[in-house]
Amino acid sequence: MLPSTKGDGMATSVQITPGMRGYGPAEIQCAASLCRPGPTVAPTDTNATVRDLFDRHRELISLPVIDGTRACGLIKRRTFQSEMAKPFRQELHEHKSCVAFMDGQPLIIEAETSIERTAKLVADSHTDALADGFLVVRGNEFLGIGFGLDLMRKVADQQEARNRQIMQSIDYASVIQRAMLQTSQEILKAELPDSAIVWQPRDTVGGDFFQCAKFDHGVFIAMADCTGHGVPGAFMTLISSSWLAQALERDGPADPAQLLGTLNRKIKQSLGQIGSRVVGEQSDDGLDALFMWLNRRDRVVTYAGARMPLHVLPDGAATVITHETDRVGVGYVGTPIDHRWKNRTLTLQQDDLLYATTDGLTDQIGGSRNIGFGKRRLRQWLLDCRDMPAPAQVAAIMQAHAEYQGQHRRRDDVSLICLRVP
Repeated sequence: MLPSTKGDGMATSVQITPGMRGYGPAEIQCAASLCRPGPTVAPTDTNATVRDLFDRHRELISLPVIDGTRACGLIKRRTFQSEMAKPFRQELHEHKSCVAFMDGQPLIIEAETSIERTAKLVADSHTDALADGFLVVRGNEFLGIGFGLDLMRKVADQQEARNRQIMQSIDYASVIQRAMLQTSQEILKAELPDSAIVWQPRDTVGGDFFQCAKFDHGVFIAMADCTGHGVPGAFMTLISSSWLAQALERDGPADPAQLLGTLNRKIKQSLGQIGSRVVGEQSDDGLDALFMWLNRRDRVVTYAGARMPLHVLPDGAATVITHETDRVGVGYVGTPIDHRWKNRTLTLQQDDLLYATTDGLTDQIGGSRNIGFGKRRLRQWLLDCRDMPAPAQVAAIMQAHAEYQGQHRRRDDVSLICLRVP
């Protein structure tokens, strides 16, 4: 037990979970192997203790609540900080039991559950277990907390070790990836009813991802195209989306350029691009991206991009305006770790249309001349479909794209987002 000092000088006990060590070969493939060591709190601990732990441990995403050895629930950083930021909440609840802001029904998984089954449970849980974590227990005894990124790493390791079961493992990864994207899609639809997203991986899993998050007065929207496709691309999407979610929690949505910079540093660190002196030792992987903060109250969009443009069709205008962004990708070896992207701001009107797409759509070879679909053809389709609801627009564009592709092989993952300003 380690002492945790409250703001008033009083000390309370905070347990540090030791994590799982010494497992045999069979247990390495179970949920028990996902347990991370970290602090926990008891139901008798106060919200001040929770606040201090989150302040001192910036890497903490969630904090388990343990009564003796029994798991009671999970305190999620984003929920806790959001609740405590409301007027008078800190004064009223600071010295009350931490269970006030606890999720009393988190996903709980038995230690001996297989990795494949764990992935299915996380995907089917209809909770934020992928981002916020899940509790691992053996009977009534709490063992530790597991996270989606570790789960995906474990799935990828098993794919390499068991080539005969590769397609089954990819299918599980696809379930997880689609579940993550579905959450963002639901947020966007709730905040911007006339919106639509297309996500079509070239293979079972893909290297494109989009991410939406709701905030006061607006919504944050990200679209990204990670290096590669298939399993390598999907692994990059999880690394990138996980770091982006943490950056949004810490820094908020209003500075997309800063978020790109944070993501650039985190990816370079994750892929060992810092401090390596051996030529060819680094992984030259990264992503192109467009981050947008749409302030619905003021109808202002602040955006920053890395080699991905924003297309705008103002209400009543005769042409689509393509706003190009910085020509520097995120996370690549050639991108400086301190590179700063640039924010741009547009004032919008009701019924203006915003579009973003990965280059898999415009680069697709097809047609009678066997050339790329291209931005000019895309802009013409955006004009032709402007009066349709967003779902009908993207359906018409993707139908035209499929007909243009014809018998040619799909070259890359394809993603498209359309939204109308309310």
